[in-house]
Amino acid sequence: MYLMKDITRDGNPVLRKRAAKVQFPLSDKDKQLAHDMMEYLEISQDEKLCKKYGLRAGVGLAAPQVDVSEQMAAVLVPQIDPDADTDKPMFKDVIINPVIVSESVQYGALTEGEGCLSVDEDVPGYVPRHDRITLRYQNVDGETIKIRLKGYPAIVCQHEIDHLHGVLFYDHINKEHPFEAPHGTVMID
Repeated sequence: MYLMKDITRDGNPVLRKRAAKVQFPLSDKDKQLAHDMMEYLEISQDEKLCKKYGLRAGVGLAAPQVDVSEQMAAVLVPQIDPDADTDKPMFKDVIINPVIVSESVQYGALTEGEGCLSVDEDVPGYVPRHDRITLRYQNVDGETIKIRLKGYPAIVCQHEIDHLHGVLFYDHINKEHPFEAPHGTVMID
């Protein structure tokens, strides 16, 4: 199980490296990596366990964040709509060798900005991302998945894919006007 001490922090060169493609079938080491990253997210989203283990809650964790320079990330976006008739997550999978095959012209941004398990300090500002994306990736079984995502799940996946290309969320913030988003940006609570 990963703890906060296992999370690679900003300043470590692995976070600025382009990660290597993952080969299939997955090695036992890569299967364990996928399992451990998703386990971190599941435990971190359980209030009691999160507190017990001193974790920071997360919705995504990329391999470079645990010092493995491979194109793999776990994503677990919980259901945030209080009116939804399901507790099923909005998106949950380990995305391997992900590629954004298309994206909307319209941007989206989280009203409170973004955070990152690898960045300890709060970096205020809007992080403009595409509001809708079509994502292609392989799952742990090697199946190719193509899915359309909108809003929060799209933003989380773009954040994690950035990690695989050596980009951190604050690289997208307008340095001179951090709370200025591109015209027409959809703001997501």
